[in-house]
Amino acid sequence: MQHLYDLLVSPFVEFAFMRRALAGCLALALGSGPIGLFLVMRRMSLMGDAMSHAVLPGAAIGFMFAGLSLPAMSLGGFFAGVLVALLAGLATRFTSIKEDASFAAFYLLSLSLGVLLVSKGGSNVDLMHILFGSVLAVDNAALYLVSGVATVTLLTLAIIYRPLLLESLDPVYLRAVGARGAWWHLLFLMLVVLNLVAGFQSLGTLMAVGLMMLPAITSRLWTERIEAMLALSVGIAFASGLGGLLLSYHFELPSGPAIILLAGMVYLLSLLFAPVGGALPRYIRARHLES
Repeated sequence: MQHLYDLLVSPFVEFAFMRRALAGCLALALGSGPIGLFLVMRRMSLMGDAMSHAVLPGAAIGFMFAGLSLPAMSLGGFFAGVLVALLAGLATRFTSIKEDASFAAFYLLSLSLGVLLVSKGGSNVDLMHILFGSVLAVDNAALYLVSGVATVTLLTLAIIYRPLLLESLDPVYLRAVGARGAWWHLLFLMLVVLNLVAGFQSLGTLMAVGLMMLPAITSRLWTERIEAMLALSVGIAFASGLGGLLLSYHFELPSGPAIILLAGMVYLLSLLFAPVGGALPRYIRARHLES
């Protein structure tokens, strides 16, 4: 029992930075988990990756003017992400380019511009901090930001849950009854940007989307009920954060990659064993029907 305490509990009791990191992971899970699930339901999984890169040039501009300033980088990242979402939407509306291709083009431009700006105005260490972050270095200001974004996300999703769910599953019906699906779509994209901005402060731009998408994709392998998927995506995200922090502490691993790799391991195991979409249960059901 003492060994389990030292292994699982002691790091969070003894060190304040571990407690802040754990609270940050919980806030990220509460905000990013539901957002990731709606991205998966809307077949926008890769757009989450595109949006994670879209915040980089804004964060880089904030960094160039104010250094590693949380308000400046967050505000710059938010405006850059919203701008890319609007430009991609306009390109889709007024040209023949599809939405996924439009987002891909703008995210490549954003990524290259962001890396160029950080490389020009900072050092390789600064670039690594923005791209990969460090959840163990989360301070109180970053924790307030992540918690605030999670609160705004959950309250907004509670208000727009029904139209957003309908717009995700049957946008044609929503347009037929006269509802403004484009407005729900834009508001949802703003929530995506907000959560990615909050995530890059702790996990970095390249890792934040992993905690958003992997638990959401995994949850769809375990259940077909939307409410259960939402709960599972949050639970898997938080469990991955907790496990990744413990692995980082005990084995001196980078915290962000440890968290995402653990979420990836849960996904790979779910591909094999999850009861709804896993390969082995589907194979067993198919054999049973054949017999």
